Amino acid sequence: MKKILFIILIGALSLNGCSDAFFDINKSPNNATEDNMTPSLILPRALHRFADKSATGYRIYLHWMGYWARCAGGYGPNTDEESYQLTSSFMTASWSDMYDILKDFDVIEKKALERNETGYLAIAKIMKSIGFMQLVDQYNNVPYSKAFNLSEYMLTPYDKGQDVYNALIADLEEADVLLQEALEENNLDIKTADILFGGDFAKWRKLGNTQRLRLLIHQTGLLSNAELKTEVDKIVANGGGFLGAGETANVQPGYASDVNKQNPFWNTYNTNDAGGLDNFNRANNYFLNLLKDNGDIRYTRFFAKATAPVGGVEYAGFDFGIESQAGQLTSTQSSMVSGPGIISGASDPLWLFTSFESLFLQAEAIQRGALAGNARNVYEAAVKESFNWLGVPDGAEDYLTNTEKTFANWDENSDKLLLIARQKYIAMYGINGLETYTDYRRTGFPDTEDILSVRAGVTNSIPKRLIYPVEEYQYNAANATAEGTIDPQKATVFWDAN
Repeated sequence: MKKILFIILIGALSLNGCSDAFFDINKSPNNATEDNMTPSLILPRALHRFADKSATGYRIYLHWMGYWARCAGGYGPNTDEESYQLTSSFMTASWSDMYDILKDFDVIEKKALERNETGYLAIAKIMKSIGFMQLVDQYNNVPYSKAFNLSEYMLTPYDKGQDVYNALIADLEEADVLLQEALEENNLDIKTADILFGGDFAKWRKLGNTQRLRLLIHQTGLLSNAELKTEVDKIVANGGGFLGAGETANVQPGYASDVNKQNPFWNTYNTNDAGGLDNFNRANNYFLNLLKDNGDIRYTRFFAKATAPVGGVEYAGFDFGIESQAGQLTSTQSSMVSGPGIISGASDPLWLFTSFESLFLQAEAIQRGALAGNARNVYEAAVKESFNWLGVPDGAEDYLTNTEKTFANWDENSDKLLLIARQKYIAMYGINGLETYTDYRRTGFPDTEDILSVRAGVTNSIPKRLIYPVEEYQYNAANATAEGTIDPQKATVFWDAN
């Protein structure tokens, strides 16, 4: 942790990171120091980097969860990923990148407090709550309370995952109070610096409340419905509401079809700024067939048609973990994962928290008796919002009321929580693999046997968490080893009761 946080600090002060001038947040990068930064200089790039990480940094979870698969017609297997043989070198960027990003928001928080810019202060707390949640959801106990206190803690102690969650909920409550009284004129350049909501504090309140609800829903394996209701009541009482239909939180710094300016999802999973196509990630047969078999036309928006279809099959995929072999479909004969409903071009905005995820969270809370409302109505609104978000103007109503293929029909499914989980899983295709991975661990959907790797000789199961990165065992050994030996197949995140 010592080395990583030193790198984080230097990166935050120099602000060179991994992006070029388009995403630089300083008018004079050569003279940037933490002392002369303002929140308005840091926020745009911090928001861009966060959305980029959430949308593109969790590809492996999208493979594990049955959405995507390797193009076996052109690429050999990934042993660690497809056999679930994790080491401390696996996905280390999930740790280092997020702490780097969170350092930026920590600087925003400190500078906003000094300058009495309460809007920026609240925004930093909200974004830190999402980032630290993502860390806990992968590693359980993580450095939190002392994470950026290098003057006193060069070797950073770990906080319990439950304690981190509790602190994040408290921070979100404080953020909402700040936002209720925040004024645009007291927050320098907030309308232009805020590339998420343009300085609309009412929308930030909705995002904060929805994130707070998400933290609670993650803990349904621990909280009784009554305990859940007590906490949800506190959110409702502040009057800020939740993200609703048409209120996806999108980052848009001015993405364009130019070098170093493209939407990161497009650049990574469709066509990069040098013209190279993503030929590695392809449709997973499990997800593709799940939708086809149940009359769900959204597969035509999630996936792209094969450019050279075989036998007229325009949408074709692979089994996760399948060995490469002669006669296997090629990249042109199979479907790309960045279909036209997910993203249409390099200049599209990039999602951070979608409207339909918010509605599914609300539907689950209502069904559990923790939130007032009609669970069926909100559930159906969530499915319709997914169709709308994907650009499918028609079809949702028939899908929801079909009495022959009752896959999405509220009346025909006795297990309402499973129904909500299943439809949320479908809607979350490609959005944030970590969030689906979290839902899988807490709900048991999709069934492990359905999505397990088919690679020969696989004996491990889908991991329940990650191992701390190798750098932690090298530079923060006392604190990392104090967490004990981590077996990814057995060790769990605190909220995982399965």
